[in-house]
Amino acid sequence: MPILIVGSLAFDDIETPFGRSDNTLGGSSTYIALSASYFADKIQMVGVVGNDFEDGHFKLLHDRDIDTRGIQVVDSGKTFRWAGRYHYDMNTRDTLDTQLNVFADFDPHIPHHYQDTGIVVLGNIDPELQLKVLDQINKPEMVILDTMNFWIEGKPEALKETLKRVDVFILNDSEARLLSGDPNLVKSARIIRQMGPKTLIIKKGEHGALLFTDSGIFAAPAFPLESIYDPTGAGDTFAGGFIGHLSRCPEITETELRRAVLYGSAMASFCVEKFGTEKIAALDMLEIEDRYESFLELSRIEC
Repeated sequence: MPILIVGSLAFDDIETPFGRSDNTLGGSSTYIALSASYFADKIQMVGVVGNDFEDGHFKLLHDRDIDTRGIQVVDSGKTFRWAGRYHYDMNTRDTLDTQLNVFADFDPHIPHHYQDTGIVVLGNIDPELQLKVLDQINKPEMVILDTMNFWIEGKPEALKETLKRVDVFILNDSEARLLSGDPNLVKSARIIRQMGPKTLIIKKGEHGALLFTDSGIFAAPAFPLESIYDPTGAGDTFAGGFIGHLSRCPEITETELRRAVLYGSAMASFCVEKFGTEKIAALDMLEIEDRYESFLELSRIEC
């Protein structure tokens, strides 16, 4: 099933206790698309970049058979840039610089040949823009949403309107507590699911992820890694693996949702092993399936 991804493309300057990487291709839609490309037959991107987005950057996406015809190139401006420094525990970071550039005026227009896409993934952008995207899509079979604290605090009403039209909502634990107003994640999940999305995923970083559906709760562990170089984009990479797996399922069942969480977790575990998109742009399915099997083994008990 085709996937439409709408979100940011960016250049990141990343510093961690284990090194740094400048002018790294990033952005929410980039990580989602690269991750999903290992599972899905057709991926379409909508976003905006500036005149500094070179042929080599497009080639990285095209090499994964990602359709970039929906990406606007603004010749008179520069691509969104972000710079950050991670602390030693890798769970906290300081934003050193943010330059929205052409992204500040991003007005998503969905090309006609994208409007019948079955799966729509709305990356972390203004909820008013997310609503505008949904207004341009013809009866999507599934809508997946991501957000962040900035929009929860700054545009809560628009976000709640968007959630009414969402099937799957992915956010982290601090965002869930902020949106729900409750410190308990189980209670938070109940409150948020009443806002619209029947499937909710709460990411907990190094402590894994929780899936909430009408059938109950599923807890996925995080993969134990000896070396973590860069957590940037791990959440978006998770989303790409999650929806990528679902896109190849003839029927989306509770079992497939749980498998999708494990595939998302597997992809996120690859992402943090190198800076930026370097690792997830150069995987093969054998590696991915091996990592998925490793996740299954983490909690398996022989009877």
